Amino acid sequence: EVVTPGKGTLPPSDAIVLYAGAKDMEKWESSDGSPSTWIADEYLTTVPKAGIIRTKQAFGDMQLHIEWRTPLEVVGNGQGRGNSGIFLMGLYEVQVLDSYENETYYNGQAGSIYKQHIPLVNACRPPGVWQSYDIIFKAPVFGEDGSLESPAYVTVLHNGVLIQNHVAPTGPTEYIGVHPYRAHPAKLPLSLQDHGNPVSFRNIWVREL
Repeated sequence: EVVTPGKGTLPPSDAIVLYAGAKDMEKWESSDGSPSTWIADEYLTTVPKAGIIRTKQAFGDMQLHIEWRTPLEVVGNGQGRGNSGIFLMGLYEVQVLDSYENETYYNGQAGSIYKQHIPLVNACRPPGVWQSYDIIFKAPVFGEDGSLESPAYVTVLHNGVLIQNHVAPTGPTEYIGVHPYRAHPAKLPLSLQDHGNPVSFRNIWVREL
């Protein structure tokens, strides 16, 4: 099969484009299935208390490219500064945070597999500057009896820098404690988190693997 690469970070020919700045939310919905109330123009922007949005299409193994930007005006610190998240399969979170000269707990900074894997380095750009994640995700595999046969695996490049190298989440993301894997479908929607901060996203595309 021939795949034509996109120019720069634009989608390759076999990508599923989830948001390209066309004010088109047909591929997204709120977590309860209702229409999203996020701001949709050249890019997607969270609306406080609007809640999580998710893709209408479900995904398993994938290559994900997504660009994000925290507010230019710095408000708060630690986890209160440009906080959002990308939930692979709606369960396994890659943290989005303004980690530029902003100290917080290590497994909660930008690029962490939240509360589980610390990024290898801090590759964050300054507030208000667009950043990118390129994520390679291998979905977990469950047996017919619901037992875990293989965990999920995540590789993340932040602004082109490798920060997570084929790490295995210990289970779904939770704020407190370790929660084991629970059997779920082989494909589930991708989710973006509203954490009360106006974080923007653009150029979102997926290649199913």
